[in-house]
Amino acid sequence: MESDHPPQIKGVVIITLPPPDNPSLGKTITAFTLSNSSPTQTHQESQNQNNLPIQSPQNPQLQFPFPRLRLFHGVPRRLFALLGISIFTLVLFSHVFPTVVEEFRRSNDDEGPESFIFPLYSKLGVPGKKDVELKLGRFVDFDKENAGVSFGDRVKTQKVNKLVSSTAKVDSSAILPVRGNVYPDGLYYTQILVGNPPRPYHLDMDTGSDLTWIQCDAPCTSCAKGANPLYKPTKGNIVPSKDSFCTEIRRNQKPGHCKTCQQCDYEIQYADRSSSLGVLAKDGLHLVMENGSLANVNVVFGCAYDQQGLLLNTLAKTDGILGLSRAKVSLPSQLASKGIIKNVVGHCLTTNAGGGGYMFLGDDFVPHWGMSWIPMLRSPSMDFYQSEIVSINYGSSALNLGAWSSKARQLVFDSGSSYTYFNKRAYSALLASLEEVSTTGLVRDRSDPSLPICWRAETPLNCIHMECRSVADVKRFFKTITLQFGSKWWIISTRLRIPPEGYLTISSKGNVCLGILDGSKVHDGYTTILGDISLRGHLVVYDNENQKIGWTNSDCVKPRRFDSLPFFE
Repeated sequence: MESDHPPQIKGVVIITLPPPDNPSLGKTITAFTLSNSSPTQTHQESQNQNNLPIQSPQNPQLQFPFPRLRLFHGVPRRLFALLGISIFTLVLFSHVFPTVVEEFRRSNDDEGPESFIFPLYSKLGVPGKKDVELKLGRFVDFDKENAGVSFGDRVKTQKVNKLVSSTAKVDSSAILPVRGNVYPDGLYYTQILVGNPPRPYHLDMDTGSDLTWIQCDAPCTSCAKGANPLYKPTKGNIVPSKDSFCTEIRRNQKPGHCKTCQQCDYEIQYADRSSSLGVLAKDGLHLVMENGSLANVNVVFGCAYDQQGLLLNTLAKTDGILGLSRAKVSLPSQLASKGIIKNVVGHCLTTNAGGGGYMFLGDDFVPHWGMSWIPMLRSPSMDFYQSEIVSINYGSSALNLGAWSSKARQLVFDSGSSYTYFNKRAYSALLASLEEVSTTGLVRDRSDPSLPICWRAETPLNCIHMECRSVADVKRFFKTITLQFGSKWWIISTRLRIPPEGYLTISSKGNVCLGILDGSKVHDGYTTILGDISLRGHLVVYDNENQKIGWTNSDCVKPRRFDSLPFFE
């Protein structure tokens, strides 16, 4: 509550003249401010600001605190001159290099697309099961004759109300909280509202998947009991086989595929050899915009009725997958095509023990400064977020990536993978470099089944009672891993630094485990896959509008909208 009597600030300037017998000493100027504000009140206000919660999507008023610029009296003129020169240089730089400093959108501009921010919710681990995810899904040829499920007579007909997408407040922002962790949960997920009336579904946030899908009662052939009841489609929800999205998901399949089908069947296979079978459906997606308004828009997603493999472990507490790739059928691409958002995806996963974070759709929450950007590689057959690395260093030692081929240098950003994967040569070189930790009192523990490489503390000097509670206990024994992009010349290259917290985890036995795995039998066997463990502590942005990927360090506690340069806030 604001005080009825705001503090009064007074400025005092004292000018002292030199003594008459020594005028060479010059004048002395002293400036200071006086305020009658209460220290207790200031302390209370500071505490209130620090305890602001992240707003959930159900709250129509998402608040974003902005620090105010404070002017201090008595600042030397040289400092003002230096600040003026800096501002002039920045303005000149923005005119010379317009692609570097982007035009700032006015906060009251409702003419263009905005953004949506999604919270990511936590998931309880399944006792006795390891949730080690690896997605990178791809559509495969579907055997319609052996599917055994037809929606023509199995779902009841229901009149579907036409959902009108927001037109008065287009280009908005959706913010969703993200919860979960790398170990023991193995994933990060968020909540969306689908249907009429809207029903909540918890979906695994996955930048390596094209199609968003929800377990559905078609009836369901093989489904895990998720966090919410199965989605129940009506006949009006089923997407026909002649729909453009059906053509899109079948673009890499054999021609002449089920020409007589009345529905659009699909099958997705993931890099961990799990799979999902279903049909395309269309229903209303309900999103709360950053400005508090509600967007209702029809989107196409998968009605998944047959899941196999490790997906069933994941679905014990979730309801499906949120596809965030570059594909036309992905959720951000569909919203962008309708003018709801700019085709930009961002996520921020905390390094806190409790996990969590947030993700957003749209460009309103992309920082205009402090970001490291690399070009996004395009592939005619795959829509992953990938780029090309020049080198990988452990400390100051370069790891051998093998032959200089395009495959060996490709790197994929995959929020659907729990851990990071190196190709065979780089992984072997990393293990050789990590042998030095044996001299620090950490010894290999082959009895720990959590991950392939784990160490236990041999002496209490490393961890309390020889059991480690966090990576902070042992990170001094490990070095930073640096991924270099762009150029071989260090000074002009772009680098992503992964500290020990970005590749180590603590197992249930109190051991330190390596969260980088051998990727020789994953995907194509050559590509480096950057998973959740290495993406934590960074705001990562996939800008499909400008074909680039960026990141910056962040605590990922709460999102922040950027409308101006930091010293103008």
